Amino acid sequence: MKLYYAPGACSLSVHIALAESGLVYQIEKVDIRAQPHVTASGQPFQAINPKGSVPALLLDNGELLTEGAAIVQYIADQVPEKQLAPANGTMARYRLQEWLNYIGSEVHKSFGPLFSPDTPEPVRQMALERLGKRLDFVAEHLSRQETLLPAFSVADGYLFTCLRWCHYVKLPLDRWPVLQAYQQRIAQRPMVQKVLLDEGLS
Repeated sequence: MKLYYAPGACSLSVHIALAESGLVYQIEKVDIRAQPHVTASGQPFQAINPKGSVPALLLDNGELLTEGAAIVQYIADQVPEKQLAPANGTMARYRLQEWLNYIGSEVHKSFGPLFSPDTPEPVRQMALERLGKRLDFVAEHLSRQETLLPAFSVADGYLFTCLRWCHYVKLPLDRWPVLQAYQQRIAQRPMVQKVLLDEGLS
């Protein structure tokens, strides 16, 4: 398998899932600042993924899988013994999907206006307030347990990825000591440390 990624982007979640899985994989960096986007090997990324966004996972059979929440579940299902996702058809699996959807639609998407330098200040402040409320909810949940589900799952890799962005949008996590502690716990996982090193992230 080959993961097309951009350092620190939402593809980091998939990269973490791959490392935690123990599966054999390759990675290829995509320059998402270039127009059009181009891969490290010089290929136009649009020709690989018509959506034009990372992550994209090229499977061994030649199929391309996109959308992070789908990709991390695919990875987890290849190695059920690693317990990166609960078994299909169980309520626990639906809880995982519930978290993946919440992170994707409520947390991840809330960062959009904050990443754009063209966002007017009043809109930026509204986005910060909206994101803060979403993180309040997550922090309240994590005040009762150390991970989103009873054990580490691919949802934690996704939340960890999004929480890293708070630094870049100047939203200090010290407002949520629970989230600070959570972020530190996930960052200490050996495979997470490996992925951060592989992507050149601190």
